[in-house]
Amino acid sequence: MARDTKGYISDLDLSNTGISFHVPSWFWEMTEYLNLSRNQLHGNIPADVIISASTIDLSSNLFSGSLPRLANGVIKLDLSNNSFSGGISHSLCDTATNETYWLQILHVGGNLLSGELPADDDCWIKWNHLTYLNIGSNNMSGSIPNSIGLLPILLSLNLYNNSLSGQIPSSIQNCTNLLKIDISNNKLVGRIPSLMGISLSKLRILILHSNKLSGEIPTGICQLSFLQILDLSDNIFSGKIPRCISNFTAMATIFQGVFDYSFRYSYDFLDNASVATKGIELHYDTILYLVTNIDLSRNNLSGEIPKQITSLVELRSLNLSQNHFTGLIPYGIGDMKQLESLDLSRNSLSGEIPNSITVLSSLNYMNVSYNNLTGRIPESTQLQSLNESSFIGNKLCGPPLTSGCSNDKGHAPGFYYYKEDGGKKREIDWFYIFLTLGYVVGFSAVCNALIFIKSWRDAYFGWLENMWNKLCLYTSRSKRCLSTS
Repeated sequence: MARDTKGYISDLDLSNTGISFHVPSWFWEMTEYLNLSRNQLHGNIPADVIISASTIDLSSNLFSGSLPRLANGVIKLDLSNNSFSGGISHSLCDTATNETYWLQILHVGGNLLSGELPADDDCWIKWNHLTYLNIGSNNMSGSIPNSIGLLPILLSLNLYNNSLSGQIPSSIQNCTNLLKIDISNNKLVGRIPSLMGISLSKLRILILHSNKLSGEIPTGICQLSFLQILDLSDNIFSGKIPRCISNFTAMATIFQGVFDYSFRYSYDFLDNASVATKGIELHYDTILYLVTNIDLSRNNLSGEIPKQITSLVELRSLNLSQNHFTGLIPYGIGDMKQLESLDLSRNSLSGEIPNSITVLSSLNYMNVSYNNLTGRIPESTQLQSLNESSFIGNKLCGPPLTSGCSNDKGHAPGFYYYKEDGGKKREIDWFYIFLTLGYVVGFSAVCNALIFIKSWRDAYFGWLENMWNKLCLYTSRSKRCLSTS
């Protein structure tokens, strides 16, 4: 806590102290820096009070009432995880002034806010310094306004867990600096804007799950080379996975520090994201920049899983479950060395589980249940430690299933069949081939030396005769050695 020369408190930080009291109305005009986050404080901010502190953090408390009005000097406002209610227009769209606001961080997620997002261009154009906008987990309705495209330096857009409807506005492509879009769990319809991949070239996180979006996944999305989290799950997308998916450089390039920077914005504000992986939802913040995830589950996607997906060697989680995929699991899946979670359940995949999957030492969650897979489950510590439910609904055998493989056709050790691009081929385990070649080459080298090098041949047969004579001497008392004369 610090006081200025006039006796007012200029900086006040009582965060995470466990205090609980009703904050009086006169309190809001006393400071320049105010942090009361993660306490049990309650009360509301009077409508006639204009908040003027440059940094305000009241997150994770029990405050209620309407959102406060802001002075143009406020730079960071975090009111998340409280019980603020009502609309947001009166706070953001003060028609009494044409001033441009300097607000960079606006987080009002996790409240009881309702109504529609402001659609007036004159409102959003005043907030052209915003880098982080979060109105998630409220009761907002209506559509995402086209005026959202008037935020030129916006880095993170979060409108998740509301009741927003309509289509994703094409004007979002004007926010060319976006790193993250999370508009999941709404009632959005229509297609992904076709030019999104071209305009939003810096995008690293795209979370659109739990909407009613439809159409094919546009090939333009493959131009998002920095993309590291793609979640389109629980929609109505159809068609095939674009083969250009291998262009996701952040998922296909071995990590060498190129993408080693966190989602940390102005005033040391750290972004976060929730990702479904390993059958649960995990929340990431400080290590968000390390997370790589593709989730296309619960859609109407069809066709074969493109082999190009196996080039994403830095991908840690892949979920293609509950679609209509056919064909085989790509043999090259063993190249995805960082894969920790793999869910291909409830599709129409056929053939055998590729033996290459046994080299995935980081794999600790896998589900291929309810497909048309056949044959023996490959043997590895990772696979045999999984629950039996990960393989049921197929014609598989061997551990961890209780059904043995006594009636299988038993391919020769090291040999198995798989289909690549619709053709049937015989694949060879090269370990056994090189092992056999090693014995053959070594034996032929010795034979050739004995045939063509007389001194070696004389020495070899001399050694054999000497060993025979010793054997005869040892067994002569039992008369089991024949005379060599």
